[in-house]
Amino acid sequence: MAGNPNGRTYLSLIQSSDNFPYDVTSGAYYQLFLPHDEQPHGYLLPETVRKMPWTSHFRVDHSAPRSVTVLDASLGEDTPGAVNTAFSELVDICIERDLFHIIDGKHSEPVYIVSAKYPVRVERFASALFGVTLRGAYIMVYTRASDGALKLWIPRRAAHLYTSPGLLDAAVAGGIKAGTTPLETAVQEAFEEASLPEDLVRERVRSAGALTYISTTTDPFPGEKGLVIPNIIYVYDLELPGNVVPKPNDDEVQEFYLMAVPDVQRALLDGEFKPDSAVMIIDFLIRHGILTADNEEDLVEITTRLHRRLPFRTR
Repeated sequence: MAGNPNGRTYLSLIQSSDNFPYDVTSGAYYQLFLPHDEQPHGYLLPETVRKMPWTSHFRVDHSAPRSVTVLDASLGEDTPGAVNTAFSELVDICIERDLFHIIDGKHSEPVYIVSAKYPVRVERFASALFGVTLRGAYIMVYTRASDGALKLWIPRRAAHLYTSPGLLDAAVAGGIKAGTTPLETAVQEAFEEASLPEDLVRERVRSAGALTYISTTTDPFPGEKGLVIPNIIYVYDLELPGNVVPKPNDDEVQEFYLMAVPDVQRALLDGEFKPDSAVMIIDFLIRHGILTADNEEDLVEITTRLHRRLPFRTR
């Protein structure tokens, strides 16, 4: 089992992101329900429920099992539209009154509630307040030295970012907006964050599966603590020729480094990576045969935690 003098291990890095208890009961939270659907779609903290300025489009039940239900104001004529309007009006009020730190006083892009039976959405910044599943697309970008050894392109996050400022990151990462596919998100983010041309990315990018885990917000996250965030991360690999160099193309990346695998591993165990990006790096090391059962005794639990069964629908 790899580690460092601070006691940090690959498993502990996974646990810092997949930190939602496996034995928790839903009674600790309010469950989010949508119209005409008996299955829940998110977990809300009791303090969130108390603070939220609920409108007439929501019904809050404080008796066990506690729940928040979006009502269908259209009476079945346009259920998706009614749900979208309910969320939109509620988030508008939250922004106007500056009620939640995580919303940061501004609007954000819409994301689908992927567990819903019909297409409904909520703003990304507010989604964690409702505990709904978020989706992202990550590209691990690498090249090979003359001796065939892998080298990874690793960016450093800009100092002004809301989460994990100044930490190392995965080369390309982005949330999947409503109406956009994982691949299209990856291609777009590759250009926006790393100046990689669309044609090059489409030609060389390879799907490497999906990761699932459940995070709760903790220090040093600057917003509300304890929010539940189920995650689906679509992972891609992109091997670049030696003459292609990623470059920052927006204000989210400070600079890129070309790092040998041992240097990446040291940076991981020194806590230099954004927590969810550490998860992506570890998955990459496993998929490329660098972390194996012969050199990592926690390999089984690590791989299990990377593919956790989520409590809500994933389609």
